[in-house]
Amino acid sequence: MNKSVKAVLPATEIDMGGFPVKQALPKQQFAQLDPFLLVHHGHGKYSNRRPAKQQGIGPHPHRGFSPVTFVIEGAVHHRDSRGNSQVAKQGEVQWMNAGAGIIHSERPSEEIADARGRQEIVQVWINTPASKKMLPPKYYHLPENVISILKSIDGKVKTKLIAGDYKALNGKIPTQSDMLVLWSKGEKEGFEKFDISSEFNTMLYVVRGSISIKGYGLVDAENLVIFNMEGNVLEMHLREDETEFLILSGAPLNEKVTKNGPFVMNTETEILEAMRDYQMGKMGILIEQD
Repeated sequence: MNKSVKAVLPATEIDMGGFPVKQALPKQQFAQLDPFLLVHHGHGKYSNRRPAKQQGIGPHPHRGFSPVTFVIEGAVHHRDSRGNSQVAKQGEVQWMNAGAGIIHSERPSEEIADARGRQEIVQVWINTPASKKMLPPKYYHLPENVISILKSIDGKVKTKLIAGDYKALNGKIPTQSDMLVLWSKGEKEGFEKFDISSEFNTMLYVVRGSISIKGYGLVDAENLVIFNMEGNVLEMHLREDETEFLILSGAPLNEKVTKNGPFVMNTETEILEAMRDYQMGKMGILIEQD
């Protein structure tokens, strides 16, 4: 049985501290799709007139969830208060379980800045179960050569398994709850059929191109499709060359969510504790020296 479409949400531009991004989630009618909290699609162009570490997004804290960055174009230099310093290039993923608290920055690479290059990313925030919110933070980088690839029968669609288990393959990310995260790319007239658990909340974000979903119809770029839980199949035809999309599917946590800026907890008291711990330096210090 095919999953039916519950809603299609266009990504609309918002201001994130001076950086324009397109936000597909949250929306007024969907504050979240448990366990997924946020979907942002960002574009940037950088300058060779300033050092790369003075561009992009500077040091900021997180606690209680996992920010995940898909590098669509360009490169992202991640630094954090746990000593990680890593550049993720086009086609790669940065996944950070913020846990009890971490400070990180998201800059362009030196090469991108020197070339006055462009950057395109999709960032997703995934909630962490209450029992795991105060675990030590962990950062993961997924280079292209370690990501498992699945190909459609017609050979026109390639899908990266980012997290979860799928068709006897295992994702490389140890997630905090059960989920399946797929990143697909294909050419016009490509056909793919995905098996998705009926116990998972599921959504699909079209990064570029357009897709025809069986039982619904055409969905253009920069739209987020939210599916009903019933059914376990997604079937689609790609309608343009270089079509690219993400499938985000996960078991709902069914827990209270309290958010304040970079912190996602279960109660207001925990949010206040996060603010206090950050101000007291308990999430570490990030000095961008390299």
